Amino acid sequence: MSNQQEKSEAKEKDFGQIGKPLNRSHPFMFGFLGALGAVTAIALTRALASASQALVLILISLFLAVGLNPAVEALRRRGLKRGRAVLVIVTVFLVLAGAFSLTAVPLLVKQTTQLVQRAPEYLDQLNKNPTIAHLDRNFGVVSQAKNLMHGKVQGGKLVVSAFGGVMGVGKTLLSGLFSVITVMILTLYFLASLPKITRTAYNIIPASRRERVSRLSDEILARIGSFVGGQLIVASIAGVATLAMTLIVGIPYPIALAMVVATCDLIPLIGASLGAIIVTIVALTQGASFAFISLIFFIVFQQIENYIVYPRIMKRSVKVPGAVTIIAALLGGSLMGLLGGLLAIPTAAAILLIIDQVAVPNAARS
Repeated sequence: MSNQQEKSEAKEKDFGQIGKPLNRSHPFMFGFLGALGAVTAIALTRALASASQALVLILISLFLAVGLNPAVEALRRRGLKRGRAVLVIVTVFLVLAGAFSLTAVPLLVKQTTQLVQRAPEYLDQLNKNPTIAHLDRNFGVVSQAKNLMHGKVQGGKLVVSAFGGVMGVGKTLLSGLFSVITVMILTLYFLASLPKITRTAYNIIPASRRERVSRLSDEILARIGSFVGGQLIVASIAGVATLAMTLIVGIPYPIALAMVVATCDLIPLIGASLGAIIVTIVALTQGASFAFISLIFFIVFQQIENYIVYPRIMKRSVKVPGAVTIIAALLGGSLMGLLGGLLAIPTAAAILLIIDQVAVPNAARS
């Protein structure tokens, strides 16, 4: 009886013979698969474009976490646990930021406010220069700026435009504040869990290659951390040099201009030139001789920075030759803008390390 039940169940579960596989070379099937692949690629591209801002924040946070990791590891080597080491680094950062806010920020705000308030007077002073006056007669740049400012003030449009400007600036500040808070939270999370993240990534690699890949990856992360420290040193040198020059020459708003140059110097390629232009324009309001001295200073300083200071610091920190450093910054900035410029040199260091440790030994064995 049981055999008959098994036979009947087997007949009920018989769904027929398996057919032949689909002919993927058929034009319809080929076109369908091709269209499906194109739709998938378009959907992924749009998804990445929609999430581009979030991805940029994640990359910046991860970059900062890797950059701060050497300081955490130094504290760990002195006996602190990772959680306490991260807390110490964050506390030091907050204390330094608070001290800077209490000391330099009031002067910075005061000098920046004075600079903005005296902008019309500076336009009049620029127009007294024969060269600027000649250019103004041909192109009318200074006259249009003066007419725009006087028209808004005398025509009573200042309140309306200021209200709209305040609203626009408010939105920008809120968006920027949200981005800064997001980056800080993500950086703190990545910094605290960086060993766990790297260990999870290494476990995916086959066991036969895991140790070598982990050693190479740890060296790449160490070089990225050294790059962040080197970049901050270069920017600090630019800010201190600008502060000394403005104080010696007598250019107004030295602290504000030094902060502008130091901040701009963090931007690859155009940052140093942008800061130099701003300082030179402010110096021009004091006279042609001030602007000339400022221009000569930045020309000489940028040559020293680009070909002596920057390559040497980056060569010691990320072990990348000077020529490769400049080429990597150019290519990274051209492809991905600011983020590409920041990631270009660590990427070049990683590529050179892989070539030296993987490609060259394989070529020698072949």
